[in-house]
Amino acid sequence: MNKYYLIIVVIFMAISCGETKKSEIISLFNGENLDGWIIYGTEKWYVEDNELVCESGPDKQYGYLGTEKNFDDFILSLQFKQENNGNSGVFFRTTVDGTKVEGWQVEVAPPGLHSGGIYESYGRGWLIKPDSSKDSIVKMGEWNDMKIKVIGNDVTTWINNTEMIKIKDSIIGKGIGGVALQIHDGGGIKVRWKNLKIQKL
Repeated sequence: MNKYYLIIVVIFMAISCGETKKSEIISLFNGENLDGWIIYGTEKWYVEDNELVCESGPDKQYGYLGTEKNFDDFILSLQFKQENNGNSGVFFRTTVDGTKVEGWQVEVAPPGLHSGGIYESYGRGWLIKPDSSKDSIVKMGEWNDMKIKVIGNDVTTWINNTEMIKIKDSIIGKGIGGVALQIHDGGGIKVRWKNLKIQKL
């Protein structure tokens, strides 16, 4: 009887630990500073009013803010508000060398410019764009909700509770790296971010 009891306890503990790990949610931004992040490039990344801000600098080049940690399978949720232009993005399974990035970008751009689509920098380019019927989902000058789900080869994105794209790609499935926010080149860009939370799966 004791032997069977111990087996049941061990199985229960294993299941419980698995559920705890699956539901673990990490806040990527503490609202105070850039702890846990690395700045790439010369564009501006700073904290203001408990919000993370990216803004074009004098060089008007690409810039990235990447996590120190890698994330494989996850659900990432965040909010963004485009104050100026807004051409930015959220990269996943990504590495950055200088300002050259390898990985996949979930587009963040003004209405009608494919926000929520997947772009592969220095590679295949656009992998998938949202249907044109979703062009007005992003609201300029307002807070927008974004969710990105990455499991193996599968990626799904949502903006303001609307599914934007779903894609299965074996090359994405082999990717290794962290999460990174982008500021596009060209200057004149300012985007605010908050509530960046990741659930590891």
